[in-house]
Amino acid sequence: MNYARFLTATSAARKPSAIRALADVVIKAPKSFISLAPGFPNPHTFPFKSAVITLENGSTIQFEEEIMRRALQYSATYGIPDLVSWLKQLQIKLHDPPNIHYPPSKGQMDLCVTSGSQDGLCKAFEMMINPGDNILLNEPVYSGTLQALKPLGCNIINVPSDEFGIIPNSLKEILSKWKPEDSKDPTKNTPKFLYTVPNGNNPTGYSLTSDRKQEIYKLARKYDFLIIEDDPYYFLQFNKPWAPTFLSMDTDGRVIRADSFSKILSSGLRVGFITGPQPLIERIALHIQISSLHTCTFSQFMVLQLLQQWGEEGFLAHIDRVIDFYRKQRDAMLAAADKWLSDLAEWHVPMAGMFLWIKIKGISNVLQLIEEKAIKKEILMVPGNAFYVDTSVPSPYFRASFSVVSPEQMDAAFQRLAQIIKESL
Repeated sequence: MNYARFLTATSAARKPSAIRALADVVIKAPKSFISLAPGFPNPHTFPFKSAVITLENGSTIQFEEEIMRRALQYSATYGIPDLVSWLKQLQIKLHDPPNIHYPPSKGQMDLCVTSGSQDGLCKAFEMMINPGDNILLNEPVYSGTLQALKPLGCNIINVPSDEFGIIPNSLKEILSKWKPEDSKDPTKNTPKFLYTVPNGNNPTGYSLTSDRKQEIYKLARKYDFLIIEDDPYYFLQFNKPWAPTFLSMDTDGRVIRADSFSKILSSGLRVGFITGPQPLIERIALHIQISSLHTCTFSQFMVLQLLQQWGEEGFLAHIDRVIDFYRKQRDAMLAAADKWLSDLAEWHVPMAGMFLWIKIKGISNVLQLIEEKAIKKEILMVPGNAFYVDTSVPSPYFRASFSVVSPEQMDAAFQRLAQIIKESL
C-alpha cells in the first residue's frame, strides 16, 4: 500500500527526536551501561519511595523502590517494552492479524500505548486529515469524535446504518460516485478513511455484524481507503462468540484499531493502545514524541504488573466478570424501560457497551424535554442531537447510560420521564 498518500504534510515532515531515540537506548540498556546523554531527572530527588496497591481479591501490586524509580521516570514513546510485548501477544491471541509477519514497509502490525484510546485516535486523525478531505462515518456518533474531526475541516460523509451497524449497500452507493482507480489521483478526493465503533456504538449500543464487516472491508480494498476501528466496548460484548474484528481480516494493512482499558480497568489511568500498520503507527509515535513524550509511566506499570499477575487467562476471567455486571445493568434498564416507556418510546436491545438509545414517539425534537423538563425533575440524559454533525437538526432520540446507576434509580428515572412525556404530548 502507498501509505504516503494518506499523510498530511505535517505528519510526513515529522522526524525522530534524537534525544528520545537515546532515551529508548537507555531504557533498554543493561545496568553496566554508563549514560551521560539524556536529561533524566535523578529519581533519588523524587519524594515518592514506594507504594502498595490492593486489588479487589485482596492480593497486592508492590512498587518497591527500584520499580518506583522506573515508574516515576521518563519511558519509551511506544510504551514500556514489556507492556507493548504483552499487548501485542494479546492482539495476536484475540485477533490473529494476517499482517503480523509482513515486512514493516508493507504494513506489518505494530502497536503503541496511548494516553487513553482517544489520544491515539486524535493523533490518527491529525496524521491524515487535510482541510477538504472526505471521510466516512456512521451517525449517530460519539460527540468527542465529532469534536476532534470538525476543527480539522474535513467533509464528513454519513453512511446510513441500522441496529446492525453500517449498511454496506448504502456505503457502496456513496462510493459509486468515484471509480476505484480515482484513489490514485489526489484531485479526485476519494475518501481517506471510514471511522466506526463496531461494538456497542456510543450512543446507540448497536454492533456491526461479521458479514457486514467483510463486505465493508472488500469495499475498502476496492476504493483503497483505511478503516479506523474504534473499539472501546470490545470487551463489553454481551454474547459469545464475539464477532471477528476488522483487524482480524486485515490482509492489506489498512486497519487502525484503537483499544481502551478505560471501561475494564480504570478510566482515570488513561491507558489505551493503538494497533495498525507500522508506517502509520510510527507517524503517531512521532507525534507523541513531541506532545506528551509517552503515556504516564506509573499508569503503565500499574497495568503491566496487574496483567503479569493475572496472565491472559486471569485477564479474560476479569473481562467475563465485567461483562456479567454490565449485562445485568443493561437488563435492569430494559426492564425499567419496558415498565414505564413501552407505550411512549421504542428502542433496540444493545448487544454491547453501556448505553440505551431511545426514540420518543410523537415528539420530533426532544431537546427541550431532555435539557429542561427532565432536569427540573432531577433526571439527566443526553439529547440525540449531540451525536450528529449538524446538532441543529431535531432528534426524537436520547441516550441513557446504565453504567453507574442502580436498578432502583433506573426505575425512578424512567417513571419520572414517562410522566414528562405524557405531559408533553
